[in-house]
Amino acid sequence: MTPDAWLEQLTAALSAWVDPDGNGSDRPPAVSDDERDALLDLARVAAHTSERWTAPISTFMVGVALHGVPADERAAVLRGLVAELEPPS
Repeated sequence: MTPDAWLEQLTAALSAWVDPDGNGSDRPPAVSDDERDALLDLARVAAHTSERWTAPISTFMVGVALHGVPADERAAVLRGLVAELEPPS
């Protein structure tokens, strides 16, 4: 399965939870390319500075925390978190 197909399938499955009435008032958020790259960077930092299992837990925590942040600001917040948490090289 391609990554795009997987994300479409996940979005459809999440829709049942975030928009149970199917009226389009709530939808799972789209993830921009910048957000995707920043989330992958965050997962990399988590996995390489701690244990691998911290990567998915970290991205979940960030997703919950950034729930109300406007889409055009999320990638910048994520990049800031990565910069703060990445150990110096």
